Amino acid sequence: MHDQALMNVALAQAQKSYDEGGLPIGAALVDGSGRIIAQGHNRRVQNGDPTSHGETDCIRNAGRRRDWHTLTLYTTLSPCIMCTGTALLLRIPRIVIGENLNFMGEEELLRQRGVEVRVLNHPGCIALMARFQREKPEVWNEDIGL
Repeated sequence: MHDQALMNVALAQAQKSYDEGGLPIGAALVDGSGRIIAQGHNRRVQNGDPTSHGETDCIRNAGRRRDWHTLTLYTTLSPCIMCTGTALLLRIPRIVIGENLNFMGEEELLRQRGVEVRVLNHPGCIALMARFQREKPEVWNEDIGL
């Protein structure tokens, strides 16, 4: 599967979170053959857990692994400093980002640390996050949107 198709997997997770009343951020972890290892979505609102971002939820769902350095992380939104740090700690070498127009995360830090970063400007990712920010600015501004 190519990047656009795999981003649609992450976007489906973002939609799931939105439908649950949470932040529409989804992620998928994929190996070199295109096999999906894990998926996840932001559960900060649903679980009352400020660390349950889309990327961290996906990584938790992947469990203990020794092959992080071979995986690609797909995320619908540019990763915040916490999710960037998690990816760097695990040595994930490639991150594909759905969009960075509604929020610019720590892409430069990822690049400085040798991570391949690709931004797709995926229309579905852009539209869903913009809709959420319009509808629930108070929830967005609880942490990341400040």
